Amino acid sequence: MTPISTTAELAAFCASLKGEPFIAVDTEFMRETTYWPKLCLVQVAGAKDAACIDPLAEDIDLTPLLDLMRDTSILKVFHAARQDVEIFNNLGAMPLPLFDTQVAGMAAGFGEQIAYDALVRQMLKIEIDKSSRFTDWSRRPLSEAQLSYALADVTHLAKLFPMLRERLEKAGRWAWVASEMGSLTDPAIYDVDPDNAWKRLRPRKHTVKYLAVFRAVAAWRERTAQQRDQPRGRILKDEAIDEIATQAPTSGDALNNMRSVPKGFAGSKFGPDLIAAVKAALADPDAYAPVLAKPGPPPPQSAGAVVELLKVLLKARAEDAGVASKLIATVSDLEKIAASQDDTADTPALTGWRREAFGEDALKLKRGELALVLDGSRVRVVEVRRTPRPAG
Repeated sequence: MTPISTTAELAAFCASLKGEPFIAVDTEFMRETTYWPKLCLVQVAGAKDAACIDPLAEDIDLTPLLDLMRDTSILKVFHAARQDVEIFNNLGAMPLPLFDTQVAGMAAGFGEQIAYDALVRQMLKIEIDKSSRFTDWSRRPLSEAQLSYALADVTHLAKLFPMLRERLEKAGRWAWVASEMGSLTDPAIYDVDPDNAWKRLRPRKHTVKYLAVFRAVAAWRERTAQQRDQPRGRILKDEAIDEIATQAPTSGDALNNMRSVPKGFAGSKFGPDLIAAVKAALADPDAYAPVLAKPGPPPPQSAGAVVELLKVLLKARAEDAGVASKLIATVSDLEKIAASQDDTADTPALTGWRREAFGEDALKLKRGELALVLDGSRVRVVEVRRTPRPAG
């Protein structure tokens, strides 16, 4: 087996996929020591044709592949698509429309975040050879075993997708999954603008001075990581950003005295630039600090107990529907519902199909209109009949 290594071969292969209703796609990449993922192999399969594509080949231009990813008439099928989508987005080719079989597996009763090999085993009754799973995909030449392993990822995916789609359509859940795919292709998820880097973190305070420094240090780290092509954590740990924002050091000694900053950091090549970023933020914190929504009133004391009841309800409703509970609601969703003073908590659990599957019952449980009853080993949800109080 020989991977596609020239632009002419790639153009011919991509042309053969024109008109296909869907293609299965996977990538192999390396990023353990880099900021930017290094794309090492792309695997694509249609109904009749499949191939491995070598993006590291000297005589290849990936434009035909990127045009294929941009072709909105073809559905692109991935498993656990997030990092694959990030790579194509970085190349300017967001794969639209998209279908993620891992997300679909949650709606089809295969549990939360089912692994690809487990999905293949359960749906196709095939055991995948994992001997080439942990390999350096950047080395050339790739062995026959490596290429066979990589290509199997998409050939199996192309076979199981129609089966999974049929299963979802019969259960009336195709629309559930389709509504989830938009979040995977939201460009904001893959935004690498340094000025927006703070949004991926959790500021612990809301003071203007703290937020200004927090944003400045997060932007400095992101910019430095991109320029040096190193992981963010190798430049500065997340906890250090919070400590620097809290202490706002403006000298090398103050920076070196921090627990979360590596010893001697101020004297390194990074120190002066970081201190300069802090000083710039402190020069006009009102202009530099991001504007955050003010925290709402504290939740009622009973909110913790309500959350625990909602967890039981969620598990019961998920089991009844044969759906992974994570697809319906998260703990954060439950906390928002419990803390809300009315029935308008800003959470996906109270919109669309989730409201029908769980949200309405969650609100009723919170209002005391539903009760949870243990029936053997199973939890049942029953309506509470309120007896009117006698007059007088």
